[in-house]
Amino acid sequence: MAGVTYTVSDVAKVTGITVRTLHHYDEIGVLHPSARSRAGYRIYDDADLERLQEILFFRELGFGLGEIRRSIADPGLDRRDILLRQRSLMVDQVSRFRQLVRTIDSALDAIDEGETMNKEEMFEVFGEFDPSEHQEEAKDRWGDTDLYKESQRRTKTYGKDQWKEAGAEGQAIGKRFAEMMASRVEATGESAMDLAEQHRRHISKWFYPCSYEVHAGLGEMYVADARFTKYWDDFRPGLALFVRDAFQANAGRAREEE
Repeated sequence: MAGVTYTVSDVAKVTGITVRTLHHYDEIGVLHPSARSRAGYRIYDDADLERLQEILFFRELGFGLGEIRRSIADPGLDRRDILLRQRSLMVDQVSRFRQLVRTIDSALDAIDEGETMNKEEMFEVFGEFDPSEHQEEAKDRWGDTDLYKESQRRTKTYGKDQWKEAGAEGQAIGKRFAEMMASRVEATGESAMDLAEQHRRHISKWFYPCSYEVHAGLGEMYVADARFTKYWDDFRPGLALFVRDAFQANAGRAREEE
């Protein structure tokens, strides 16, 4: 007896995913339907729906589509392995959000008590990088811009925990870029663009709304300014150029999707 099958419209109704998104998942190799009708329409089965559930869990965890495709394509992993990995990641996310709540509470306390971070705390958070050393230069170069003003508005309320979290996120992104470069991933490839997008959102989250155009400009600055080049190249020699190219490719992808 044949199993139950579903059209793309059926899957869209059950999951809330748009038909267009399902078509896109098929086109980029994230989720191929198990069959096609004689007329060429996509036909899904229960195994396809299970795979879609795994994909949506990864999306909730913030994975890019390129990362998801590689994760679920690993022949060494079965559905149970994937779900266990996702569960572990979600437990980590719960812990992270609890820390975020504590950080927000600390920031609110600092506002109420009129406190700011001292220089020693800033140095401890960033290791060898002291943001205060560049504060006057940043003000001279960008002080009249809305982005600078927004960054100042946000960061003046940050406490030690928030600076630590922002720094840890940036370090994690840098390490992943270095790993990609070491693995000979193309800077203009989808996985590198996905990570560039994560970096753009990191900037938007912590400092100011970072458009694709602004983000591409940051990439140029990372190559043009020796201090920023050193920051990236300390992860891996030549990484600043790799990152610049990934930022530009991601901006180009965004323009094509508009």
